[in-house]
Amino acid sequence: MADRALARKVLQTEASAILALVARLDERFDRAVDLLHHCQGRVILTGMGKSGIICHKIAATLASTGTPAFFLHPAEALHGDLGVIRSDDVVVALSYSGETGEVLRLLEAIRRLGAKLIAITGDPASTLAQAADVALDCSVTEEACPLNLVPTASTTAALAMGDALAMTLLAQKGFKEEDFANLHPGGKLGKRLMRVEHLMQAGHDCPVVGATTTLKDVIYEMNSKKLGMTCVVDGGLALIGIITDGDLRRHMDRATDIFSLTASELMTRHPVTIAPSTLAAEALNIMEQRKITSLVVVADGSRRVAGVVHLHDLWRTEMV
Repeated sequence: MADRALARKVLQTEASAILALVARLDERFDRAVDLLHHCQGRVILTGMGKSGIICHKIAATLASTGTPAFFLHPAEALHGDLGVIRSDDVVVALSYSGETGEVLRLLEAIRRLGAKLIAITGDPASTLAQAADVALDCSVTEEACPLNLVPTASTTAALAMGDALAMTLLAQKGFKEEDFANLHPGGKLGKRLMRVEHLMQAGHDCPVVGATTTLKDVIYEMNSKKLGMTCVVDGGLALIGIITDGDLRRHMDRATDIFSLTASELMTRHPVTIAPSTLAAEALNIMEQRKITSLVVVADGSRRVAGVVHLHDLWRTEMV
């Protein structure tokens, strides 16, 4: 049987290591964020072993939130890869001891090239911390390993500090959902953050009729475009209403001669509209709240029809 008591202690130890960082967020953290915010080059993460793995993740988080970042292996750097470091870069070096040989051997080159250095370490008095422009204290009282040897709580704390830097930087840059969407075009997350302008039925595929269009032609337009609705526009092609299958059924119950009616007499006025830049996830939310299956997309700042996004379009993205 698994030792669940040990597993609980591991989780508690790592959680405590993260919580202990809260009290250490001071002006040094502010300076580190400021260095990253004003970096004119790239953010380069470096570290050996498991610290290097944490660097990979921090670099990926920074890159996915609008800060150019990548991982540089310190040993590879010493054998030719130092050329990637430029004077306008910021190097973030991870070493719990602050005395990792491969990382320390980079210090002279970093200073010679003029790049800034942020250290994330467990020893504020270490060589790495003393050489850095800013040193962040990620020390832990114990590792989660029963032998107190395997980097566990210390790597968790370093990763959490990296996330704190990235999220604070994200907020300072004013990074928004639409920015995130631009950087995440693939996968389910990317699909949820797609803009409706990339999903909507536009041009010939968009159902549109004029205000005086007869019912026969309204039905033809709706059937041919297969969206169960059509937009109704005035002479200037501005949206004035929509006609849905539901509208037709309601008029059939009420009107004695429904085929004598025109689009303007059948339509629902003031339909819900969205802009082309609306996120797909937001469009889905509006459909769910309003209990409707399609939304008219109007050009920004006007009532001209740009397209129609249907629930089926969102199904194709596997959002629903």
